[in-house]
Amino acid sequence: MSLYMMNKFIRAVEMSTANVNAYVADPEGFIDSWLAGGSGTDAVADDRILTPEEHAAFAARDYGALYGLGAHPYLLWHFTEAVYEHEYTEGFGWRDLVERYRAAIVPYGEVDDIA
Repeated sequence: MSLYMMNKFIRAVEMSTANVNAYVADPEGFIDSWLAGGSGTDAVADDRILTPEEHAAFAARDYGALYGLGAHPYLLWHFTEAVYEHEYTEGFGWRDLVERYRAAIVPYGEVDDIA
């Protein structure tokens, strides 16, 4: 598991509106670009590696799976907000996203994010 890389990716996405928009438009393409070192102002690093499970969870925008894989809960919530904010409608808003998020992470219990 590459917890550092997962959290680094999460931060790279949620800290830039342009990155959020690019990720939402094409998760797979954005992931591949980021892994190759071509995304944003983040310096190229030879250690940009995600496990197949992490890659699949990011590609599916599956915050429950990312939580279960050990993504830092604080970073993951802000990533989730940024990635799903554009989907808010009159019938679906922030509180609904909170409830969806809670339901998705409950099966994993508390994740050890200190390791």
